[in-house]
Amino acid sequence: MAAPSIGGVQIPRGDGSTVVRLARGSSLTDFAEKIGANPASLVTVMFHLGEMATATQSLDEETFTLLGDELGYQVQVVSPEDEDRELLESFDIDLDADEDESLLVARPPVVTVMGHVDHGKTKLLDAIRHTHVMEGEAGGITQHIGAYQVTTTTSGGVTRKITFIDTPGHEAFTAMRARGAQVTDIAVLVVAADDGVMPQTIEALNHAQAAGVPIVVAVNKVDVPGANPSKVRQQLTEYNLVAEEYGGETIFVDVSAKQRLGIDELLEAILLTADAALDMRANPHAPARGVAIESYLDRGRGPVATVLVQRGTLQVGDAIVSGTAFGRVRAMLDDAGVTVDAAEPSRPVQVLGLTSVAGAGDTFLVTTEERVARQIAEKRAAMERNAALAKARKRVSLEDLTKILEQGRIETLNLILKGDVAGSVEALEDALLKIDVGEGVDLRVIHRGVGAITENDITLASASDAVVMGFNVRPEGKARDLAEREGIDVRYYSVIYQAIEDVENALKGMLKPEFEEVSLGSAEIREIFRSSKFGNIAGAMVRSGEIRRHAKARLVRDGVVVAENVSIDTLRRFKEDTTEVREGFECGIGLGSYNDIKVGDVIETYEMREKPRS
Repeated sequence: MAAPSIGGVQIPRGDGSTVVRLARGSSLTDFAEKIGANPASLVTVMFHLGEMATATQSLDEETFTLLGDELGYQVQVVSPEDEDRELLESFDIDLDADEDESLLVARPPVVTVMGHVDHGKTKLLDAIRHTHVMEGEAGGITQHIGAYQVTTTTSGGVTRKITFIDTPGHEAFTAMRARGAQVTDIAVLVVAADDGVMPQTIEALNHAQAAGVPIVVAVNKVDVPGANPSKVRQQLTEYNLVAEEYGGETIFVDVSAKQRLGIDELLEAILLTADAALDMRANPHAPARGVAIESYLDRGRGPVATVLVQRGTLQVGDAIVSGTAFGRVRAMLDDAGVTVDAAEPSRPVQVLGLTSVAGAGDTFLVTTEERVARQIAEKRAAMERNAALAKARKRVSLEDLTKILEQGRIETLNLILKGDVAGSVEALEDALLKIDVGEGVDLRVIHRGVGAITENDITLASASDAVVMGFNVRPEGKARDLAEREGIDVRYYSVIYQAIEDVENALKGMLKPEFEEVSLGSAEIREIFRSSKFGNIAGAMVRSGEIRRHAKARLVRDGVVVAENVSIDTLRRFKEDTTEVREGFECGIGLGSYNDIKVGDVIETYEMREKPRS
């Protein structure tokens, strides 16, 4: 139904329950198409709502919500995942299509190794690589690509393959999961038998449990003096990881990466867990689909992407699109640097032939022809640009918290703490949480950890508008670049009190300032002079304090305030302009445009001063 809207513009109105779905970074033109209106009329409506916007300008969700409320529509800005799914569906690509059960075949499990720094993750991966190499790789791994496949023979004599993703520090693990790409089937948690559970062990465990993947615990360094594998099992029961020997469901394997002990048992435990908890099947005959694990620009070969095939078989010559990168598979290499023609499900390969560098965690898929891949990539790039334009706002820093609070955009200061040792981080967190500046603001430590500031920390800060605080640590190279690109405030400290003082000042700045009135002086009107230029001028005697030019003032008549919020516009002594007149002196006072003054009135001056917070 067309009804007159603001300014008499005819616009189809909603009934309050009509839902309009918009992509991120949409414009008024996009909204007009959805409701069958003229874009120019929506520009007029926005103007009457106090918002200046052009018909083609990318707008944020809050602006569309305001417009929708005015016109009777519920505006939903679709998530990036839904947006991408709808884009692919427009090219007849259905990511959610059910697979034919008869076409599914067994595939190798995909494993990520995680754990605390110095607990032997890398040594364990090296031990697995050198003990179980693929056929034809007797010389070992010649080219490390971030993912590899090993072959093992189980106790039952069956030969099986396992794919390992090498993501030290588990940044990529979380980044991929944040993009909705569930890459890992099983997580191997490495815990040193001499150190036991450490802060990053818990962090890795939380990441794995949040992803909902089964966990196998490798208790490493069982050969060193002071090793106590039983203590590790006991500690992990507090985090819902109960060993099988204690009546639980988690498999614990004692290993020594240095001595290469327990490697076969660990691989068998991975396969047992996979068989018991997971449906390890995929269709190798479908168009290939998977995830880009990492990507970089090689000076000689151009963009190179390490991809993990999750469904279908990737072949040389396939048209491929990954995020905003597209191209045709020119060549594929396995983890030994050997050229391969096809990659089945769960097999990691390096792909050459993309036109640009794909993002880590971007999904890739094969299309019918390269033209379709290019169109998908270009539309994705356009959507990202529009979303960035709509979002275009600076991230939170300690300096601008007060301004942001005044706009009602934040009431909690989120912090991410990283330090050189766990003791320092815990001490800093305890001290920060004890800061009390009253009601109205809050402080939350959303993550703490030991070690350098990583890309994962910056990603988390970006998602939660947090400030990153580093205590005797610095960011890794890529993390520094990412922080600058995302506008994340990263602070570095070596003295704990400086960190506490900065946060305390920021929290106090987040509180709305409290003001109190301070009396400056008063003057009694003794005579009134008429001026054609300045209006009525009060000839007054200063009774107390001092009268200052431009000070706030009120007019009191017979004990009753007759005028508030006036100011001392002009102040003179013997026809000379002056800035202040002290007690006991006469002066001429002009109250600007306010002229209703009488002999005997009292002019009281004052100023509002911000109350210091204790």
